[in-house]
Amino acid sequence: MVIAIDGPAGAGKSTVARVLARRLGFSYLDSGAMYRCVALAALREQHGALPQRLEALAQLAAGLDIRLDAGADGRAKVMLDGCDVSDAIRAPEVSEAASTVAANPGVRKALVAKQRRLLAGGDWVAEGRDIGTVVAPDASVKVFLTAAARERARRRAAELGVGLETVLAGQAIRDRRDSTREHSPLVPAPGAVTIDTTGLGVEEVVERIAGIARSR
Repeated sequence: MVIAIDGPAGAGKSTVARVLARRLGFSYLDSGAMYRCVALAALREQHGALPQRLEALAQLAAGLDIRLDAGADGRAKVMLDGCDVSDAIRAPEVSEAASTVAANPGVRKALVAKQRRLLAGGDWVAEGRDIGTVVAPDASVKVFLTAAARERARRRAAELGVGLETVLAGQAIRDRRDSTREHSPLVPAPGAVTIDTTGLGVEEVVERIAGIARSR
C-alpha cells in the first residue's frame, strides 16, 4: 500500500508522514529531501549559485546517489553520495534553491523515476508536492494537507529559528512558484482527502489518515 501525502511547506507533511509510517510499520519517503539534495549538490558545485543551464541540473540530479534511511531515533537520515546531509539540506538557502530546482522538468523526471522505483515494492507513506498527482497517482490513499498561511509560517520559523515575517515573505514566493509552475504544479490529487491542519495536533491528523487507510 502507498499512502500519498501532498501539500505546501509548513502544512505538517513531514511530521505527520513520519509518525504515520511508524504507527503503521510502513517505510517513509520524503520526496522534498531528494530535491533539497539536488539543490545542495548544485550549490556546492557552483560555489553558492545554481547552474544557468537546465540540462546541467537534470544531469546532476540523475547522477546523484540519494538514500533515505531510518535513523536510530526514528527520524529519516538523508544520505547524499554516501554522506549524511540530514541537517545541511534544511539550511534556508537550500530551501530556497530547492523550490527553483523542483521547477526544472529534467530534475523532476530524474527524481520521479527514482521515487517510483522505491515505491514499487512494500508499504510506504510518501510525502511531497506531487506524490498523489505524478509519482503515485494510483496510491491507495491520497491526502492533501494544508493550513493557514500564517500558521504554516509560524511552524517553519520555529523549526528554523528565524523571524516569522521573514519566513512568511519567503513562503509566499515559494507557494506562488510551486502552484504556478508548468510541470507538476502543487494541486490536490484527484480523489485526495483535504485536511486543514490549522489548530490540529499531529496525533489528530495521523489518526484521521490511519482511519482512512484502515477503511481501504
